Amino acid sequence: MYYHPIQDDNPDTLQSAMAVDTAPGTVVMLMRLATAIKKRSTEELMGIKLRQLMLLSYLRYGAPALQQQLCEALWLDANNCVLLLNELEDMGYVERRRDPADRRRHVVDLTDEGRIALDRAERAQESIGDELFAALSEEERATLRSLLSRALDPAHA
Repeated sequence: MYYHPIQDDNPDTLQSAMAVDTAPGTVVMLMRLATAIKKRSTEELMGIKLRQLMLLSYLRYGAPALQQQLCEALWLDANNCVLLLNELEDMGYVERRRDPADRRRHVVDLTDEGRIALDRAERAQESIGDELFAALSEEERATLRSLLSRALDPAHA
């Protein structure tokens, strides 16, 4: 919401006008936070790209996963998902194979090398989180994680 400044030289009026909440909305703040994370999450620091981290992280808890599941869970179109999986497969971090129950589908699994790369990247992400959330206590960080988890849970969408 945008408020026009009041054309009044009275300091009391000006002070109350300044007290109006002009802070950015939650979505804007989340976008700013995401941008800060993305800028700091360099491939040099993490050893892998941020999008690769996201896919490997999903596989850590959901492997093996159907390729289509990955696309949907990570909000990737099928072409981008295939390109990302090709990169990770070439690096030796994931393995794709045909689903024995339905040969038209691919099953994706995390390799041991992928787990090692993921561990390194997650440690780097923790250092970024420590930097960005330095003003928050451990309890506040836990609350933030919990709230974000609930917001991202497809069951609540």
